[in-house]
Amino acid sequence: MRVLSTRSILIESHYSGPLLTAAVAEALSAARDAGANGWTGSLDLERSRGDALLDADAWQWRGVRYPYPQRLKDRTIYYWDGEAFASVSRYSGALIKLVPSEWGAPTFEIDGIKMLPTAKESPFEDARRKVALIEPRGKSVLDTCGGLGYFAACCVEAGAARIVSFEKNADVLWLRTINPWSPDPAASGVGDRLQLTHADVSQAIAQIADASMDAALHDPPRFGIAGELYSQAFYDELARVLRRGGRLFHYTGSPNKLTSGRDVPREVQKRLEKAGFKAQLALDGVLATRR
Repeated sequence: MRVLSTRSILIESHYSGPLLTAAVAEALSAARDAGANGWTGSLDLERSRGDALLDADAWQWRGVRYPYPQRLKDRTIYYWDGEAFASVSRYSGALIKLVPSEWGAPTFEIDGIKMLPTAKESPFEDARRKVALIEPRGKSVLDTCGGLGYFAACCVEAGAARIVSFEKNADVLWLRTINPWSPDPAASGVGDRLQLTHADVSQAIAQIADASMDAALHDPPRFGIAGELYSQAFYDELARVLRRGGRLFHYTGSPNKLTSGRDVPREVQKRLEKAGFKAQLALDGVLATRR
């Protein structure tokens, strides 16, 4: 698997092998132990369903044979690295890990902190509801903090004309190449609309032309990690690159005011209004329109 980069614009080659969780691995072994010669289920986190052929010492999927793995850990996704099933995780100063959910579409964690909500619905469905707020059809959309790419995928699905997406963390970009729910910029109908760039948007936004974007999605890490993405200076930049009437959805989450001592959504609303937006609280964030 390779990631080709030209001026930090990424064309990702996505993994196409099986993805295992503890439950899926146990189901494969249980079917073999019961004497079955085949198993039907999902080996790509519920993106599709298919058949695996079972032998005593190996199983076959899409024409490739794999060994039955040893006992796998819960809350972990495994991919075939060419020699064994390995955890979809990396450590380079922080442990970044793809984590399964009951909905199929995974979330991810950084040092054990879950980055996408999964308690009440799929993180993909959560992204779809938020993307709908900016009405992306036919628009050029700025996706500031791409993460696993669910905002971008939903923009493609909803008919956006162009998505300009940034992600700062190289390990998160690698997770995207493994996750079948992440959009593949090399895929037909995606790559001609999605421009994914490995860069810090707090700096890269200066290179975006005035009033060149029709809408924006801003899903930054929490304030304590990336305060610059909640700053007045950054909101002024968002206002500069959005045309008049352009919509912005800014995820803030719902931090407890009593424990944090701050009302982050209201702070964000006030700063966006100062930058030139009309803003209101919406879902778990702020919906704003460029005046």
